[in-house]
Amino acid sequence: MRLSSTVSRAGATLAFAAASLAAAQALPPAPPVRDATDTHFGVEVHDPYRALEDVGNAEVAAWMKAQAGHAAAVLAGIPGRGALRDEIARRGDAAPARVFDVRRSGTHVYYQKRLASENIPKLYVRDGFAGRERLLVDPESIRDPGGKHSSLDYYAPSPDNRHVATGISPAGSEASVLRILDVATGRPLADTIDRAQYASPSWLPDGRLVYSRLQKLAAGAPPTDKYQNQRVYVHRLGDDPERDTPLFGAGVSPLVAIDPVELVAVVCPPGSRWTVAVAINGVQRELRIWVAPAAAIDGARTPWTRVAERADEVTDFAVLGDHLYLLSHKGASRFKVLRTPLANPDVARAEIVVAPGNAVVNGIAAARDAVYVRKMNAGASELWRLPAGSRAARRVALPHVGDIETMSADLRRRDVVFDLGGWTRAGAIYVYDPSTRKVVDTKLQPQGPYDAPAGLVSREVMVAARDGTLVPLSLVHRRGLELDGANPTIVYGYGAYGIPMTPSFRPTWLPWFDRGGVLAVAHVRGGGEFGEDWYKSGYKATKPNTWRDAIACAEWLVENRYTSPSKLSIMGGSAGGILVGRAITERPDLFGAAVAQVPVADMIRSETSANGVPNIPEFGSVTTEEGFRALLAMSPYHWVRDGVKYPAVLLTTGINDPRVDAWEPAKLAARLQAASASGKPVLLRIDYDAGHGFGTTKQQAYDERADTFAFLFREAGVKPFAP
Repeated sequence: MRLSSTVSRAGATLAFAAASLAAAQALPPAPPVRDATDTHFGVEVHDPYRALEDVGNAEVAAWMKAQAGHAAAVLAGIPGRGALRDEIARRGDAAPARVFDVRRSGTHVYYQKRLASENIPKLYVRDGFAGRERLLVDPESIRDPGGKHSSLDYYAPSPDNRHVATGISPAGSEASVLRILDVATGRPLADTIDRAQYASPSWLPDGRLVYSRLQKLAAGAPPTDKYQNQRVYVHRLGDDPERDTPLFGAGVSPLVAIDPVELVAVVCPPGSRWTVAVAINGVQRELRIWVAPAAAIDGARTPWTRVAERADEVTDFAVLGDHLYLLSHKGASRFKVLRTPLANPDVARAEIVVAPGNAVVNGIAAARDAVYVRKMNAGASELWRLPAGSRAARRVALPHVGDIETMSADLRRRDVVFDLGGWTRAGAIYVYDPSTRKVVDTKLQPQGPYDAPAGLVSREVMVAARDGTLVPLSLVHRRGLELDGANPTIVYGYGAYGIPMTPSFRPTWLPWFDRGGVLAVAHVRGGGEFGEDWYKSGYKATKPNTWRDAIACAEWLVENRYTSPSKLSIMGGSAGGILVGRAITERPDLFGAAVAQVPVADMIRSETSANGVPNIPEFGSVTTEEGFRALLAMSPYHWVRDGVKYPAVLLTTGINDPRVDAWEPAKLAARLQAASASGKPVLLRIDYDAGHGFGTTKQQAYDERADTFAFLFREAGVKPFAP
């Protein structure tokens, strides 16, 4: 009886396993196909999955749910995936906490921290680095009516440290609600302001809050209206936000003409008697800038003085005393720093205080008596201190070679706070004190046993692209790697907005390296590794350089026996989805697998989405022939061809993504599933409690990393993940 029961239970288990495997391997559901044809400048463009853009449609929503379920079943059914997830969590939770976004405000130190036992970062404050820590904001205590998690998007302490303005949004949506709390008690005030995405809150010396707010959309307004007509307002604590006074923006001041598509902000640096207003053309880096005395802030009557137009090519600024420091690439591809008096600003006659050189100047921050300048040289950061009124900057000796991702200074203090990490070590948080000329570890970031693992090495090589341009390639792997062509390898790239891929390390990558995996970061054109010229060489009409640089790096890895096509994958996210999508559509034979995270995928229709208009400066518009042809060339969805043997593809999205609508990866998934002749899976992984990645919980991040690594290991034939 016992034997028969055991056999029966075993048979039932095997039957269930077989049924689960069959379900996981079944074809995903077919989407609605309703071909739409548009003609742009004499070119017919077919769009068979236009219907998927209506994600609120019941048929589309059901298809997406079915796709999500199919992807979840396939990924969960990969042998070893569960153990891999546990390993990722163990490595990720080994350090007691993760700390970031550190800022000085007088004697106070503010920062976000997530304990190893927690899922979401929280906001803390202490008096000095050695002071007692106090919890200020716990986003988990603010629940969305739908039960989704909440996260902190931004914060801004008042100069007197009595209050802090915060932005909280649900489910990774970035749809921030601005709330203000009392720092001493931690209690929230009644002041609550919605439509506060990209609010950029700042405080005037008299205690009033300055913030940016999106317009209230009329019922049925097109999504492209979302980011238009943003305005800056002045709020007095306790007042009704609906009665706040407009300060800056389209139609506010007769002295300043602002286009409705420009995003606007007003910055009031603590410790300064000046305010700076900026207008930004979507994602374009070049700023329009005005200044006014803080004492003269008076709504639409504020006497703004123009400082810079976009033609001045200024991308950043800092206020020190009665001077404005400007970071500009005009006539200086690798940037320079200018200084001009705030009372009578003149960019054309501004003094060059940091001349252009071989290193890329990529950040400035003002302290009480100096401006700190961050440079990037061959992928490594340099930190320089430029005293007020001087043109002789002094280099600060850093504890080790690495990357400064962020730095923060305060006009009431002399020091600067920054993080420093590298390809093979996680970052620590340091402070530089000019009185001692020493860089000191603040100890805010506790070091875990996997934060600087032994045996992990990095190497930098230069790869010749198709046109002969040398492209940097950063390699990370375990010491002693055999160059036998059998190593699972990820080519990772981005190549957009002039953003460089700088050294960084996360312990959750160790399970990849421990199984012989290689990470190869391709510093493709379109990024900012070599300044403005490098950026504009992978931009609009020159965008093909971006994915072709990645292809050249992939070919180099195969030629030099790091890997082989069946074990080689390509990965990128957001605008990096162009790199991934066009690399596999141009060279499907070169890759065994691809991962596109929240990818831009349909460049022809992206402009119809809410965030499409702000991105026109980066990618172009279909309303011009030059723009249309560039967009068509870079659009992955439109380069998928029937009957081609495409690699295995994992596409991820968050249903609340405000930057890349979920229908873009959905359309690419549908097209690849219908077209590919390889028999390899094309999965659409959808998170219904997430957006573009901002505000993602720790558990969500661990789950996605486990799914990604398990998927790539399986496709590369690594045991036990491979069938």
